[in-house]
Amino acid sequence: MDSRRYFDHAATTPMYPEVLAAVHRVMEEEIGNPGSLHQAGLRAKEIVEESRSVIARSIGARDREIVFTASGTEANNLALFGAARRRARKGEGRHILVGAIEHPSVLRVTDQLVREGFEVERLPVDRHGRVDPAEVGRRLRQDTILVSLMHANNVVGSIQPVEIIGEMTRQRGVLFHVDAVQSFGKIPVDVRRIRADLLTLDAHKMGGPKGAAALYVHKGTRLDPVIFGGGQERQLRPGTPNVPAIAGFGKAVELMERYALGERGAALRRRLAEHIRRSIPECVVFGHPEESLPTILTIGIPKVEGQLLMLELDRRGFAVSSGSACSASESEPSYVLLAMGYSRDEALESLRISLGWTNTESSVDELGEALSEIAAEMRSAALSIRGK
Repeated sequence: MDSRRYFDHAATTPMYPEVLAAVHRVMEEEIGNPGSLHQAGLRAKEIVEESRSVIARSIGARDREIVFTASGTEANNLALFGAARRRARKGEGRHILVGAIEHPSVLRVTDQLVREGFEVERLPVDRHGRVDPAEVGRRLRQDTILVSLMHANNVVGSIQPVEIIGEMTRQRGVLFHVDAVQSFGKIPVDVRRIRADLLTLDAHKMGGPKGAAALYVHKGTRLDPVIFGGGQERQLRPGTPNVPAIAGFGKAVELMERYALGERGAALRRRLAEHIRRSIPECVVFGHPEESLPTILTIGIPKVEGQLLMLELDRRGFAVSSGSACSASESEPSYVLLAMGYSRDEALESLRISLGWTNTESSVDELGEALSEIAAEMRSAALSIRGK
């Protein structure tokens, strides 16, 4: 499809051309296994370590604190299972706090931890999708071992007050895991300011390839592995590293300032939001009006089902989403919006538009016009049916 009309960057971003070239070059020229001691292996290892260093510097970490995984989901699994099981095994407690609107790779892990005897509380969010730090403070207990929160939500883009909560957990000796998959590359992510003990990153959400992600593990934080094999990645993630994808991850991070996803997305988001406000004044915007990612605009048009709107836009050549790409079914209302206090009908009306480097002012204007036309057609058809 026309990449200018691709508005689902929160699900995955097209690779930057320079990243694609880097991945191809490594696939064609670097055949070694980073664990081998010959020249081909040493060169492959050098590529992995170069990317590790670039990624570490970008978030204020040490090289050794970056553990490569194959996906953000795997990194979240390693963070939660690894931290919870180790701390419980050491007799430090079994109480865990997670946000109510976390990614399924966090919520389903905690469901499993409950089956293993852990006590998990889900932190409520307000109408804007934000956790109240005071509520976190009230729920922290002597046996709390872990708090896990998204930096920014993947459905509505709301940014959590992670720096305040990180300071709180650090003072109490509670591990703090932050899922920064959506925020990394769009807004600053600094593990020192957040005071994160564990933090998840993913290449394909910010111009990199699929198949490469990372977990930041703060020096001194100990995890139990969740898969077993060789000694790669500090014995936390055994298996031969995906060298081409990791090379692409590092390249994407190098290009963050050049592509400036946050600045570009903010300008396009404002332009689209203004167009929608003029043409569809009854439209609702979900998420926090200020503390939100500059690249996500999630709207609801009363009496217009989001999935039907998404399908009609797709027919016209626009790719958007009526929910998270990781949801079990887009025909069901978003659990994120339900947790934010919206009704089932309101949640079913939601449409997520996520902007990225391929979008232009003209393609944003075209999307705005198409939204206006389709919404008017659908409302007219609904009135016609009711009138019969």
